[in-house]
Amino acid sequence: MEKIDLINVKNKILGDKAKNLIPGGAHTYSKGYDQFPSNAPQIIDRGLGCKLWDVDGNEYLDFAMSLGSVLLGHAYPPVLDAVRNELGRGVNFARPSVIEAELAELLVEIIPCAEMVKFAKNGSDAMTAAVKLARAYTNRKYVARCSSDPFNAVHDWFIGSTVMNRGVPEEVQKLTLSFDYNDIGSVQALIDKYPGEIACILLEPISIIAPVDGFLEKLKALCEANGIVLIFDEVVSGFRFALGGVQELTGVVPHLAAFGKGMANGFSVSALVGSREIMSLGGIEHDQERVFLLSTTHGGETHSLAASIATIGEMRRLNASQHYYEIGGRLKRGIRAVAESVGAEAFIDVPGFDCKPIIIINGPDGAPNYLIRTLYLQETIARGLLIPYVIPSIAHTYEDVDKAVEIIGDALTVIKQAVDDDRLEEAVHGACVKPVFRKYN
Repeated sequence: MEKIDLINVKNKILGDKAKNLIPGGAHTYSKGYDQFPSNAPQIIDRGLGCKLWDVDGNEYLDFAMSLGSVLLGHAYPPVLDAVRNELGRGVNFARPSVIEAELAELLVEIIPCAEMVKFAKNGSDAMTAAVKLARAYTNRKYVARCSSDPFNAVHDWFIGSTVMNRGVPEEVQKLTLSFDYNDIGSVQALIDKYPGEIACILLEPISIIAPVDGFLEKLKALCEANGIVLIFDEVVSGFRFALGGVQELTGVVPHLAAFGKGMANGFSVSALVGSREIMSLGGIEHDQERVFLLSTTHGGETHSLAASIATIGEMRRLNASQHYYEIGGRLKRGIRAVAESVGAEAFIDVPGFDCKPIIIINGPDGAPNYLIRTLYLQETIARGLLIPYVIPSIAHTYEDVDKAVEIIGDALTVIKQAVDDDRLEEAVHGACVKPVFRKYN
């Protein structure tokens, strides 16, 4: 396809301003300029459906969909209508609003583990509140997280367990343990090593690969046999794999769970949900020592809650999960076919579930390669496609998928030629993209 001629005048000016005023140039590391090639749009002006326009007027087919938070499409009319209607009634009050209980009741209805609900603004806060509740409920200090989870929270209990742990005291780092997905033996080993000391076991219940040999069922059984709270991080999987999350899909119900991202089509709201026995510790109707759970001024902002109610309603009406599977599956099949047709199948892999595909860019040795990933992003962006990762949405059509596949085929052709000609570094313009979690810049 014909390349877009990018003239990034406003992008350069506003992008430089962002770098000067904001550490990393963005408020989320995944949006940072080190995650994209030099020709990427620096500043987005607007979005509609699955299209974006940058400040210089360049149009992009968007498969990133705001890090997975926009599952219906940008500026989705029914959600915006619900927000507008609520804004005229006021956005925040000194006492709870009627809409808080309305959304809480809806979540209790659709999420299997939800008996009580506490709202926040991001998944990190909901996950950290779950960890605090688990520690309070069990009177234990250790947290066991899944080693394959890419991200659970911005807070010290998680960040201290990553390579990017500067600023987290060593004493805090030692309180977080790790186990391996689909390896129940690694969980049992932790329980044996720290008997009666593990407060909670937490994980994304499904991410890239499926649980095998009854892993999730065995995990819950181990937790209950050893007095450990099981926490599902459904910030990403919730409303995507199924409306009620992976716990609805698998029938394995955790004690606590965190939801966020796609629950309000880009508006800021998340939820900690779980059993009444544990959740009520954060309330004021018990005679035990108090637990300071979530207390956020903006947790009850009415317009965000209205957005969530409207979003969930649209997902139900449209059977959205089925559409995500169809769009993602078509994209995966298309990428594999076009990669084979241009002889570049060694450079790209698309694992993951159809509702949550993963694009992995490899080198000739079969290992992930950041230089080739930079070239992949550079060439897809040059052709009007923004696809650093894949978030199928209601806005995506089969035609959008086919267009993306064609562009990816063109990019893979460029990659193969650059590798064959031994001019890979020459083909990449600007700096190489880098992983978020790294020790040094």
